[in-house]
Amino acid sequence: MRFTIGLLCLLILHSCQVNEQDKAQKGHQLSSRIDSLLLNSDFNGVITLAKDTTVIYSKAMGFSDMETKTPIDVEDQFVIGSISKQITAILILSASEKGKLQLEDTIDQYLKDIDQDWTKTITIHQLLTHTHGIQGLDEPLAFKPGSQFQYSQLGYELLAQILEVVSNKTFEALSMELFKTYDLGNSSPPQSKQFDKLVKGYEEQENGELAYATNSLANYAAAGSFISNARDLIRWNYLLHSNQLVAPQTLALMKTRYATREHPIFDSVEYGYGLLFKKGENNIQIGALGYAPGFVSASYYYPQSQLNLVVLENTAKHLPDFRKTFEISIKLMDEVKGTGHGVIKQE
Repeated sequence: MRFTIGLLCLLILHSCQVNEQDKAQKGHQLSSRIDSLLLNSDFNGVITLAKDTTVIYSKAMGFSDMETKTPIDVEDQFVIGSISKQITAILILSASEKGKLQLEDTIDQYLKDIDQDWTKTITIHQLLTHTHGIQGLDEPLAFKPGSQFQYSQLGYELLAQILEVVSNKTFEALSMELFKTYDLGNSSPPQSKQFDKLVKGYEEQENGELAYATNSLANYAAAGSFISNARDLIRWNYLLHSNQLVAPQTLALMKTRYATREHPIFDSVEYGYGLLFKKGENNIQIGALGYAPGFVSASYYYPQSQLNLVVLENTAKHLPDFRKTFEISIKLMDEVKGTGHGVIKQE
């Protein structure tokens, strides 16, 4: 009996050692594939891959300022585009958990200054899911609320205004409180002006040259102009998907697929609250892409391997063909998605 138990222990130990070696090998192979993708590319930005918050791969390439040829750094800050929407969604969901609002409330209860009858029919949920039909504050709706999907930046700005009403605080103050609470010190709305490491964003012109984009922060903060860096976005993903930002049942609402969009990159995409899912994929990759003038970004979580991938670029090329603009991000996402289980430690 003792011999049998001892043999079993040896077999388990050997199995664990083989498993660890396999995981380390997968990590090395994935890092090598990422390096190969970047080898002949003109990538300009930061890539970080982590298991939870333990960094497996991190690289900065190119310049933060093309004019001065200042090398980019992994700690540099970027405008994160529509990744901002999940931050706004978390603020709304947190307010809902505290009883300050309900997701099925109509927006007329909070936005008293909009003199339109449609405020009595549109809900907070519909603002979160781009199914409200608002074209402009002085225009009729494009469709009956809840009947269609129409991607909207304005809808998320209205969510920010609702948050200000229920909290008696500015959206800037609310978001900064969130970042401070969760040790996200490199993240801020543009109004705070706390971004001394913000790189300059560049757009490719018709002649192929890159020009500094002066309107990178022109979008509504709640919809697309939050500023962050790779380290904070890795931590954000970890906090979000480990139920540390909202309760599990609330996160489940955020990850529910409410509407479908024909996407310029992914074909058909399903939307939750600030998160998107490629149609036909079940629990494989969850996150968002982001675009702001001069900035291209991707932030994704992979449930099967607990990997977090963040890609931040400060050059936007091949516009308006977004498939080419986001080409490196998509290739990197495919590599991480194909890894599946197993990468758990830094090389």
